[in-house]
Amino acid sequence: MLRAWKLEIVLDPQSDKSLYLQIADAIIGDIRSGRLKPGEALPGSRSMAQLLKVNRNTVVEALGVLVIEGWLVSKERQGTFVADTSPVLAERSLNGKPDVVKDKASAAVRLRFDDGHPDSKIAPINELARAYRQLFGQKGRWQLMGYGNELGDPEFRKIIVQMLNYQRGMQVNEEHICITRGSQMAMYLMAQCLFTAGDCVMVENPGYKPAWKAFEKAGATLLPVNVDAEGLVVDEVAAYLESGKKIKALYVTPHRQYPTTVTLSLQRRLQLIRLSNQYGFTIIEDDYDNEFHFGYRPILPLSSFCELQNYVYIGTMSKVVAPALRIGYLACTCDSLIAKVGELRKMIDVQGDSIMEQAVLQLIKDGTIKRHIKKATAHYKNKRDNTAALLQKYMQGKASFTVPDGGLAFWIVPNKKTDWSKLRMKMQEKGIEITTPENYSFKETVNGIRLGYGSLSEKDLEEGIAALADLL
Repeated sequence: MLRAWKLEIVLDPQSDKSLYLQIADAIIGDIRSGRLKPGEALPGSRSMAQLLKVNRNTVVEALGVLVIEGWLVSKERQGTFVADTSPVLAERSLNGKPDVVKDKASAAVRLRFDDGHPDSKIAPINELARAYRQLFGQKGRWQLMGYGNELGDPEFRKIIVQMLNYQRGMQVNEEHICITRGSQMAMYLMAQCLFTAGDCVMVENPGYKPAWKAFEKAGATLLPVNVDAEGLVVDEVAAYLESGKKIKALYVTPHRQYPTTVTLSLQRRLQLIRLSNQYGFTIIEDDYDNEFHFGYRPILPLSSFCELQNYVYIGTMSKVVAPALRIGYLACTCDSLIAKVGELRKMIDVQGDSIMEQAVLQLIKDGTIKRHIKKATAHYKNKRDNTAALLQKYMQGKASFTVPDGGLAFWIVPNKKTDWSKLRMKMQEKGIEITTPENYSFKETVNGIRLGYGSLSEKDLEEGIAALADLL
């Protein structure tokens, strides 16, 4: 079998990015450009390793990443091939989350399952306090006390741009970014500037209700789209578009769908992009918990695909530093939409928290944030594995679940239909609070529950899961 693809991969041993990821990204680039066509065979791992002068295991790891992400397929005794659904991309010019609103908790509640909050006890508080002290010790500290840019501190926006372009494959600059007080503020600003009365927005069902409320507040009508094991059901999106409704946007959480944690498949991502370009609707991508990933690496956002013409990308740093520190952002290459967002931001908030932005910027520059993410990822992976073991121990025969590749929550589906209101009351009697499915269901309540594990101790996790299992 001929494998004529000529390797043109330049590796940088000094780069922060691992060699296997450099190889993987170079192959993705060739697939996107069309140089590598669907069905085309790649050289064997041994010959690739010789040509690139790297260990064969490095090549095997790179190919493994691409098979997992759907760019390549491995055929036994034949080799590795470009997947049939791989995109051929055109050039484009540079044009966590979720904090579910809680009910008033009973004073007797002593253990609370949230929907995926980080562990505040490991937040880099001492380092942040040190950064604040250094800022106020600078000679030009008086400049920090004046008014700044409504889109956020220019230096901080540049560092966010570097992160988005380098780590998430996007193509944006600082003029495309607005720093906000958390992702929910970004959602509200975007909705107010994008929607008018009569517009329709497609949303995942089950999904993230605080975003839905922001859309409805702006006058938009919600159209629910179901979610299955591959994420959003894109055929339902196509059906809405063909119905003739005035559809302005689609809101989606493709990396780890909220609340079910499933990842949108590559084939469906490509379908969505084609539909967005064909019908002209905006894809609102909420990447609420990108940082904590336990596999090879996070899946690249929809917004990283070069041919996607209309998108708004929303993210947060609150989970990385601490939930109480509200730092979110939105990215959009539509200049007119960013201008509107800036004008509205200036009316309601004048500017962001420039001192906080400068302090976090300092932690990014001195490597504190990078070290914290590495430490926190190991911490949460251990918690995830422990939670999976507890679920296996107590839920066997009562509910099903999938171990997520990242994030801070599990999605649990009971084997039998559950009366969630009754179950919640019984859990409260035990001093345990849970977030019930009506908080993310459209009309008919979904029979599943999202359990966050990041903020609870191992002891509390076992007590809570055992109590839930007893009542299912």
